[in-house]
Amino acid sequence: MKVIKRFIAGAVCPRCGEMDCIRTFRDEEREYKECVRCDYEDSMRLDGEPDQQMEELETRVNQDKKPEIEPDAQPLLFTSNPGAKRKDH
Repeated sequence: MKVIKRFIAGAVCPRCGEMDCIRTFRDEEREYKECVRCDYEDSMRLDGEPDQQMEELETRVNQDKKPEIEPDAQPLLFTSNPGAKRKDH
């Protein structure tokens, strides 16, 4: 099977930052991207499956930890100022 490499118009290389230097080609399993000006290469599977199972990054959203509140902390109450004039934009 002959490999046909095609340039991606307007694509910018993530490594060297040059425009119009990324070309793409594929085989039976993967799609490849490479830069003709630097040694950047990338590939991904055509079936959309990841190459390896990655662990989820630990963030404040996916942790079971509750925020720490100081025992003598006072809550803030926000109330409107009835005497202030309001400008509608």
